[in-house]
Amino acid sequence: MLQKILNYLSPNNFKNDTLSGLTVAMALVPEAIAFAFVAQVHPMVGLYAAFMVSVITGVLSGRPGMISGATGALAVVMVSLVVEHGVQYLFAAIVLMGLLQIAAGILRLGKLAKMIPHPVMLGFVNGLAIVIFLAQIPQFQTQTPEGHWGWLQGTWLLPSLLLPMLAMVAVTMAISHFLPRLTRAVPSSLVAIIAVAVGVYFMGINTPVVADMLKGENLKASLPIFAIPMVPFNMDTLKIIFPYSLILAAVGLIESLMTLALINEMTETPGNRNKECLAQGTANVVTGFFGGMGGCAMIGQSMINIQSGGRGRWSGIVAGIALLLLILFASPLLAQIPLAALVGVMFMVVIGTFEWSSFRVARRIPFSDAFIIALVSSVTVFTDLATAVLLGIVVSALVFSWKKSHHINIQSWMDEDGAKHYDVSGYLFFASVQDFLDVFTVQEDPNEVFVHFKYSRVMDHSGLEAVHILTKKYLKYGKSLHLSHLSPECLNLVARAEGVITVSIQTKASAQKKVTGKLRLNP
Repeated sequence: MLQKILNYLSPNNFKNDTLSGLTVAMALVPEAIAFAFVAQVHPMVGLYAAFMVSVITGVLSGRPGMISGATGALAVVMVSLVVEHGVQYLFAAIVLMGLLQIAAGILRLGKLAKMIPHPVMLGFVNGLAIVIFLAQIPQFQTQTPEGHWGWLQGTWLLPSLLLPMLAMVAVTMAISHFLPRLTRAVPSSLVAIIAVAVGVYFMGINTPVVADMLKGENLKASLPIFAIPMVPFNMDTLKIIFPYSLILAAVGLIESLMTLALINEMTETPGNRNKECLAQGTANVVTGFFGGMGGCAMIGQSMINIQSGGRGRWSGIVAGIALLLLILFASPLLAQIPLAALVGVMFMVVIGTFEWSSFRVARRIPFSDAFIIALVSSVTVFTDLATAVLLGIVVSALVFSWKKSHHINIQSWMDEDGAKHYDVSGYLFFASVQDFLDVFTVQEDPNEVFVHFKYSRVMDHSGLEAVHILTKKYLKYGKSLHLSHLSPECLNLVARAEGVITVSIQTKASAQKKVTGKLRLNP
């Protein structure tokens, strides 16, 4: 039984998963604390979320090896709820967020992630790499004003602190980069963090540490406690938290599913999207009842895990448990980890995450795809992930529709009986309707007209209405219009339409029959 559990959690990769999980645990600390301050909650609310979400998704996730925890994408949404209504309303919103994500998994909405085009994926990765880089800059400052670009007006460390810190960042990055060339027995990031921490201790270097991020707050050495959120259970509460929960659920799933796709590509192994929705939802429901700020997949920590050799579920579980143990038994030691070491690790994540190939292929791909990559990257940096991805999908869909609208082609010819035939190829839908209608010369055409859809498809209601408009034009002049080679889907459109439309459908055997459907015409 134990062996089955171990095989499920970490098949053939126990040591690597354990060591990479320890590395991730250290990298989770400053992120969780920073995001807690962004959401204006106590640091322990962020650390509890990082612990619980990491462990639960580690067990249930549809993508082994992916790390989840408290994230900035969610924190920026939470802050207004916390400021206006308090942290208890946040916990209630996190529970509802989890329930919505579970519902998405049950309804198998994870498959919608397949609709995200590759240029949007590249833009997401590049934008998030830039966001991770910018998030490290406040560590080099003594004071950073609130706001998305507060670091621009921040007060930089004195040279006596800044220069040694930059040197330690460089050492961390050098160890992370060159150690794998010598050995892969241990994660290079873990070695780099320990080496820099030991060096700082024995050399007595004065440098910012994790304790400096706490702003006077203490890390309480205690386990999270189950508690039902202290809010009124009525419609007023639901009206307050539901909009936040819906946005949080959408942002969390978008970031998680896109990170899942990235890890799939890196490891060349499949992940289960719907299972991931269920895992994220379960983790957030539990987190809301245990005083955490919720979370989702973290691309930075996931990259650290994968680059350190973590592939199984055990890595995420170790990361969460190690983080909890650090809080319970080693918080003074944890607070003394140099920020330079953690920043250096995150800089290596930025380098590994950014798709540098996007610069190389920019001139070789369609301009529209290059534009979408740049658009999504920019919007991710300047606003938020969900807006960027949704905008990228919309722009991609519009570009696709525009291109397809020009691919409809119609050839006309006369047969020996004097009837005119139109051969249609391409898709007839909202963007190509006008080009379709402009081809027909209704007044000049003979009394018998045939339109052949053998190489075409009527895709939507706009296409069907175009057929109806064409039919009315020919009927107005007392002429017969015959449609042939309509696909079964097109015939269903005609049969299910509303209003009244009578067209002559020609079967494969060239027999003609009247098909009556209904179509509602707007006055």
